[in-house]
Amino acid sequence: MTICAAIQMASGPQVSANLLEAEKLIGEAAKAGAKLVALPENFAIMGMNEYDKVKVGEVDGKGPIQDFLSNIAKKHGVWVIGGTIPILGTDTSKVRAACLIIDDQGKRVARYDKVHLFDVSVPDSNEEYRESDSVEAGTQTCVVETPFGKLGIAVCYDLRFPEFFRPLQRRDIDIIVIPSAFTAKTGAAHWEILLRARAIENLSYVIAPNQGGFHKNGRQTYGHSMIVDPWGVVLDCYKTGSGFVTADIDKGRLEKTRASFPVLEHRRFPN
Repeated sequence: MTICAAIQMASGPQVSANLLEAEKLIGEAAKAGAKLVALPENFAIMGMNEYDKVKVGEVDGKGPIQDFLSNIAKKHGVWVIGGTIPILGTDTSKVRAACLIIDDQGKRVARYDKVHLFDVSVPDSNEEYRESDSVEAGTQTCVVETPFGKLGIAVCYDLRFPEFFRPLQRRDIDIIVIPSAFTAKTGAAHWEILLRARAIENLSYVIAPNQGGFHKNGRQTYGHSMIVDPWGVVLDCYKTGSGFVTADIDKGRLEKTRASFPVLEHRRFPN
């Protein structure tokens, strides 16, 4: 078994302050025995407007946020799922919401760019989001071989698209990591339901670090970072504010669940 951690933050507009908070929480999670640590979406910056992240966007492979992820993983000997960070896109007025996967030696082993962008008007509220104004959508899925099993990566709004996860499952994933910044209203309605559904229908562990609290830009995020087992049981949940949850990733339990309840083998429309 391996202990994994989902870190929750209430990030603000100052990158340096957010990195200090992330460093503290990663250190505490590592001290608690975690070998895999996942950060939330936008952990390094939640700007006062959508374009603040473009101003701090980094060239792929170089920059203080990328250096931070590499150094902190190596320092604590943990694998780090780097939430999302702004990496400059082909359109210079936009960034990619890039999730970097860093091994315990500080080496980057994969990158996933968020595919589904949050362009919505939240029902029964005055909240409107147009993520595509400042973010360029990714086009590829990402599965990573790790010592803990195969990881599939998704980010926040991706969670609402079950068809996104089936190609990941066809690549034999064991764990789904979903860094997020769910709003308070949509989170209260759907966060836990969706996470448990993705775990159940893919018979996989789900690690879901979320932003959680009030942000300086006036936004409120839902929190409730959690880890869910392949049967849909919430193993741990951190409701609000900065902190983290931990749980065991038990490969034996995963295999036993899939063997006794072989729903993945019973699919009639596998493609």
